[in-house]
Amino acid sequence: MIHTNRILPADKIQLVVWDLDGTLVDSELDLAHSINGMLRHFQRPELPVETIGTFIGDGAPMLVRRSLGDPQDETFIRQALEYFLLYYREHKLDNTYVYDGIIPALHSIAATQNGTPPRKQAVLTNKPVRPSQDIVAGLGLGEFFVQIYGGNSFETKKPDPFGAKKLMEELGVTPAETVMIGDSQNDSLTAHNAGMWSIGVTYGFSPESLKHAPPDVVVDTPDEIAKVLGG
Repeated sequence: MIHTNRILPADKIQLVVWDLDGTLVDSELDLAHSINGMLRHFQRPELPVETIGTFIGDGAPMLVRRSLGDPQDETFIRQALEYFLLYYREHKLDNTYVYDGIIPALHSIAATQNGTPPRKQAVLTNKPVRPSQDIVAGLGLGEFFVQIYGGNSFETKKPDPFGAKKLMEELGVTPAETVMIGDSQNDSLTAHNAGMWSIGVTYGFSPESLKHAPPDVVVDTPDEIAKVLGG
């Protein structure tokens, strides 16, 4: 079901910025397995997948910190992060898959609308940029995106608007011509902070967080994303 808080002018949108985890792809199991691999290595008790899922969305350093119970030893956290990243690099595509309906939605959104130029699409995620690029390429999504930025592409992460503003600057669009799509308040807050439009998805990892920063439109399926944007 589509729930509208503010009418999004689909005919004006020229750039669609996507979150990755919980929006384009379901990566929860590979992230959880990699966290548990790290916990085993450091002789810590493993965590349920569902618990680790609640830690996803603020980047790898925060995911590791939360999974360790927020220890004060920063050296240990750095070591654990390094191990997690090495493990995840090898296992990032073991179980990760594209959500049903995403590829048709991507085609629909990119299509020419009433004679206007094809829309541009990009990825802005808090996941480190290298595994983000590898996942997009490995799952056959690379053709859709003109740019991919990750949590270590800039000094700040979402919901700081720097990455979103950088994309708009590079691609020559205004905030009024741009929409951010994501499954958490990080994404809707990023859109708000950058002056962009926002679409929140409820099928991802953190739909309950959208209540704290309501996006302009909330949808339950990728097909509804395409409908909102005129597909």
